[in-house]
Amino acid sequence: MPDPARGAPRSRIPTVALLVTVAGLAVTAIRPFDGPTWWLEVAPILIAAPILVATRRRFPWTGLLYGLLALHAVILCVGGHYTYARVPIGDWARDAFHLARNPYDRLGHFAQGFIPAIAFREMLLRATPLRKGKAVFFLVVACCLAVSASYELIEWLTAVTVGDASLEFLGVQGDVWDAQWDMLFALIGAIVAQLLLRRVHDRSIARLTGKPPA
Repeated sequence: MPDPARGAPRSRIPTVALLVTVAGLAVTAIRPFDGPTWWLEVAPILIAAPILVATRRRFPWTGLLYGLLALHAVILCVGGHYTYARVPIGDWARDAFHLARNPYDRLGHFAQGFIPAIAFREMLLRATPLRKGKAVFFLVVACCLAVSASYELIEWLTAVTVGDASLEFLGVQGDVWDAQWDMLFALIGAIVAQLLLRRVHDRSIARLTGKPPA
């Protein structure tokens, strides 16, 4: 169905978000701890960013989502540069709160649910006949869990394919339940995003399209 957002005034937020993403890639590409790990971690950005740029005129997203995507890109870039088990702010949090491991990986997987939740919610509300409510809430959570599970399968395939060379990418830090924890944090992120941002997101959609989501 046609989307009124195609004729909406252009915002600077997508450009700023793109510049932040490019800057994050450029800075963290300089002498990363492990080059192959950096490439693996930023691969989603290298795939998604060109698609978002190419479809900007045909289907612009809300400024809220573009900003969240840029934040997610920075999280991925930093994790790729240091590897998730060695990010300095995570080391500080581990020592300050007497944690058993660097928690930056948990933050990354929380974001893996939190930020895609807004993307899936916007897609469902703007590109399908679905209306706000329990069905959309459930579908968003299910989609985020599917993304998280797919990512864990990619990590498993990488481990099977390259063996010990994948340890920096996996970042399990000795936890045999790492995959399950990762999916749990993505689940929590998807739920929190919808509870916390749904009204802000509705207003952002209304500004973009000229009408609030049904």
